[in-house]
Amino acid sequence: MDQLVKASANAEHGLGLLNDHVLTHGTAFTVAERRQHGLEGLLPHAVETLERQAERVEQQLAVMQTDLDRYIYLIDLADRNETLFYHVVMSDPARFIPVLYDPTIAEACLKFGHIYRRARGMYITRDMKGRMAEVLRNWPVADVRVICVSTGGRILGLGDIGANGMGIPIGKLQLYTACAGVPPDSLLPVLFDIGTTNAALRADPLYLGIRDVPPTEAELDELVEEFVQAVQTVFPQCLLHFEDWKGTDAIRILARYKDKILCHDDDIQGTGAIVLAGLTTALQILNAQITDQKVFFLGAGSAAIGIADLIMSAMRVNGLTDAEARSQIMMFDTQGVVVTDRAGLAAQKRPFAHKMAATKPFNHLDVANESPQIVAAIEAFKPTMLIGVSTVQNLFTRHIVETMSRLNKRPILFSLSNPTEKTECLPQDAYAWSKGQVLYAAGVQFPDVTIDGKTFHPGQANNFYIYPAIGLAVHAARPKLLTDECFIVAAQAMADQVSDDLRAMGRLFPSQSNILETEVTTAVRVAEFMFDKGLAQVERPADIRAWIEAQLYTPTYAR
Repeated sequence: MDQLVKASANAEHGLGLLNDHVLTHGTAFTVAERRQHGLEGLLPHAVETLERQAERVEQQLAVMQTDLDRYIYLIDLADRNETLFYHVVMSDPARFIPVLYDPTIAEACLKFGHIYRRARGMYITRDMKGRMAEVLRNWPVADVRVICVSTGGRILGLGDIGANGMGIPIGKLQLYTACAGVPPDSLLPVLFDIGTTNAALRADPLYLGIRDVPPTEAELDELVEEFVQAVQTVFPQCLLHFEDWKGTDAIRILARYKDKILCHDDDIQGTGAIVLAGLTTALQILNAQITDQKVFFLGAGSAAIGIADLIMSAMRVNGLTDAEARSQIMMFDTQGVVVTDRAGLAAQKRPFAHKMAATKPFNHLDVANESPQIVAAIEAFKPTMLIGVSTVQNLFTRHIVETMSRLNKRPILFSLSNPTEKTECLPQDAYAWSKGQVLYAAGVQFPDVTIDGKTFHPGQANNFYIYPAIGLAVHAARPKLLTDECFIVAAQAMADQVSDDLRAMGRLFPSQSNILETEVTTAVRVAEFMFDKGLAQVERPADIRAWIEAQLYTPTYAR
């Protein structure tokens, strides 16, 4: 029985069918379908193809002045006609990813309560304690395979924006489908509304969340435990994707659940994997080994910890001991170099603390004058790679970049903070100050840079290269757990798809224009690993790639 026949059987008829964002064909309903499903008179005369409908969308996008306007229009399109939305987005992912996600999503989240149109996903609030499973059953789809859940506690570089953070789970899950073909009906965005520390939002009359400060850590952990168990009960095959929780909460919650349930934290493991992928490509360009690298972090939050943990795991796989791997990683935060005798040192930072004299606290408001103490630490440590996860604009000063370039013939610089105004180093500065020798990537996509007639190609170290592929592998193989090794495999698979031509140009990541093919290839490698290690809970097929490709979502109208 096809979808439209099922719809009629379930009383989806006439306007109900026309307004169903999943089942509607809009003006593409045929004459026969209009007669059969009570749509006659409810549509204009013309019967259009999906391609013709997409032309109309393109024309409307073309006259819009800002990417925020395009974001609002596309989200509205998804609410009206999901098939047409994905047809448009998947036709040119390199163009639409920046509109639907970084960097536009930052502005969209800041204004979320003011541009709100209709509910998408679910809002689980702290006052639902004791009833979370009951509330989750209100979702109309029984077989949910991925939940992306955020508290809005640490959105990009914006900090705590509470319920305004709902744009992130929505956008993340749209990229599961747009980048990796994961069926959208199996995806559920959730905003876990625990309140917000943002007083300005709590005072905003259009703010849509709980107008209270977040609960204590112990109270939050009780709420999370109920939510996690409710998901296991209501959606037992579901991957829990934790996204943009406050850093200390994110680290603690991942540590508690990663070995118990099917889950991951994209800010920790996904960020670690995409940086490891870029580093792997850089080392292929340099013909160097990961065991010989020394990595210096500016910023020591959850993203830094996740990246460092995964780099350390990769170093161990390649023969280093834990102690040797840790010694090759240094972190610098608002208190200076992370050292062992620092009073009140957070537990997650201790593995990366160095036994040395403490440095003075760092004033991020006076980057230029504080830069010398970073340079001094770099001079002493002699890193080959500098990673910015600080959310401090222009933190990589000329002095710092020139020092890295003097210590390394081709320094590796990743300026990962986003949105754009939070980035530690603009690509034109990185290339100019390093005399074109830097291997550079940012958290957002910057255009090519031309200096003295030579064109450079900054990469985008964004997690959308990793987590949709992980989601597709999970959707197909249904593993018991996700291990760190799954992310290492994904990182290696992504790096292996950067062609010799791209590496010769200094590119560290595959082209976004063919992102579906790239993500499927990565998902196949991850699924193979899951079968090899006994993580998968389905029978291993003879041809894993063909098996996964048969499960991909294709945005076409079902007849």
